[in-house]
Amino acid sequence: MAYPVTLLISEAFYTSGIVSRNFQTVAGDQEQTGFLKLNEILSDTAIEEDMIPYFTTSYDFNAVPGQEMYFIPNLSDPETLTFFINTIRYQMRKESQDLYFGAARAENVESLPYNWHCERCLGGCNLFIYFFPDTAYPMQLTGRFRLQTVTINQDLSLILDQYYINYLQYRLADRLCTAYNFAPSPSLTKQLLQYQQMISKRSSPMDLRINKISTLTPNQSINYAQVNLGHGWTTD
Repeated sequence: MAYPVTLLISEAFYTSGIVSRNFQTVAGDQEQTGFLKLNEILSDTAIEEDMIPYFTTSYDFNAVPGQEMYFIPNLSDPETLTFFINTIRYQMRKESQDLYFGAARAENVESLPYNWHCERCLGGCNLFIYFFPDTAYPMQLTGRFRLQTVTINQDLSLILDQYYINYLQYRLADRLCTAYNFAPSPSLTKQLLQYQQMISKRSSPMDLRINKISTLTPNQSINYAQVNLGHGWTTD
């Protein structure tokens, strides 16, 4: 069933209590305010990565021989990057900023691109790869991309699941309360928090993998608490 943006705005106003259901209608300036605030919420997903419910698993582009940096529009949270030679996919290793930019390396080598690093920038992310590609390898990136803003007559059911539309209803209701200096009800706040917790838990599950720390390897340390409580085990 179609779910237009105008319906979401109306439901958000009713949920907030600013407009009384069955006695008032949402129109004019209120509809425009709701539309503006809804797109503000969608734009906020650029910094609220755990509120992005979907992964893009096949963002494809081609490497450029000798080129290190690539701009990926709307990318928020990269996860994996691979390259292809014919029909074989090859793994690439994600590096932290200090290792990628601070480690010694040869700057004039063009070869297979095995390392990568990504940094936020205006409108997306800059992706860096090393070695610099020696040919136009097909690349495939997996990650989360910020949600796009919508138009006033757009059908939300074509781009979002119903549970996320429900979340946006309560999130928009809360945002409208702030805009109109109206106190949100406890039930609104409670329901919004429940949606946020559920979506965040599914989108960004806690990493519970463990590694054993050894005092015999470089750059590792162990303390009294780990010896007596964790017996040398820790989270990754």
